[in-house]
Amino acid sequence: MSFTFDFEDYFSNNDTIYSSHTPYVVDPKTLTCEVELMGPTAALTTCFLLIIIFFLAITGNLIVGWVIFAHRRMLTPSDIYLFHLTVADGLMALTIPFLAVALVKGWIFGSVMCRFLTLIIEANFYTSILFLSCISVDRYLVIVRANENLKSRQRLCTWVLCVAVWALGSALSLPALFSDTDTLESDPQRMICSKDFDVGSATSWRIATRLFLHIFGFFLPLAVMITCYSIVVVRLLRTRGFQKHKAMKVIISVVVAFLLLWAPYHITLMVDTALRTDLIPFDCGVRRAVTTALDVTSSLALFHSCINPVLYAFVGQKFRNNMSHLVRRKVRHGEDDQPVDIPDIRGQRGSCLRPRLCCFTPIKSFQSQCHLNMLLLLKLA
Repeated sequence: MSFTFDFEDYFSNNDTIYSSHTPYVVDPKTLTCEVELMGPTAALTTCFLLIIIFFLAITGNLIVGWVIFAHRRMLTPSDIYLFHLTVADGLMALTIPFLAVALVKGWIFGSVMCRFLTLIIEANFYTSILFLSCISVDRYLVIVRANENLKSRQRLCTWVLCVAVWALGSALSLPALFSDTDTLESDPQRMICSKDFDVGSATSWRIATRLFLHIFGFFLPLAVMITCYSIVVVRLLRTRGFQKHKAMKVIISVVVAFLLLWAPYHITLMVDTALRTDLIPFDCGVRRAVTTALDVTSSLALFHSCINPVLYAFVGQKFRNNMSHLVRRKVRHGEDDQPVDIPDIRGQRGSCLRPRLCCFTPIKSFQSQCHLNMLLLLKLA
């Protein structure tokens, strides 16, 4: 049995004419906007600046860490926070050569190094800024709350707070594990290292991580610094002394440097987030300009790891004295240059690199005790 169908009648009687006069409008959201890398000149210039930042940051933080570690027996809370700050800035600086090579050659280090280096950068980014807040709080306590006797618990609380800062910074950097390598459509031979949120909504993950970045990496530390230093400045204005103007200049320099180096990056990142969440109308030119701005402002923010040793260490008279004493000791290589602990009448311990020639006294009323200590050392010598 067979069936035969004749479709001629169907096609011959179908005289319906379909026509559409609706104009075709291209949806810009469906267009591809491939990220363009920096031009050769811009990439080489930025790479050169990154290398300069690398050498300055490594040198400065190594010197600060060396001086603080050499005087570890008489560290104040600010010294402890500053030591951890140098460690965080130093670790972040060690990643700069990889970023410089990526600007010129693309990402050539593989997906594992992409996750690892991104984790190191973000963890030390958070810890560095949080330790800046700790230093501002400690300076507030030293100047404003100087009469309160908290020395018995001070050192323990300081180390507990340092552990907490490192733990918080590590936890906030966990989204860096989503980082992975990807190829560019415009140049398949070049790879980039970026975050790829493949769990749930990528937009929701990106907004959440950047919200934490802005809060814990900028706004909260900035609020703490401005609050503490404002109270300190008010207290300094009420005191008499020729050094208060220098102290206020240092405080203003710290806040201004933080704003100038970190605010452009966070503002650019907010614009990038607004573009990704359609709060700003999509435009491919704006998208590419924001991407370039992120590269430039992130490099500018890395410069903060260079000036931290200058703002928090080299401008201090105590640090310069300790560093000069260490340099003399290394140059002379004599037994008389070794640190000698001298107990004072308060039960604390000081340090004198040349006990026959110098004696540290915090208050003039303790000079007689200092002379007795020096005579005792002369008899023992």
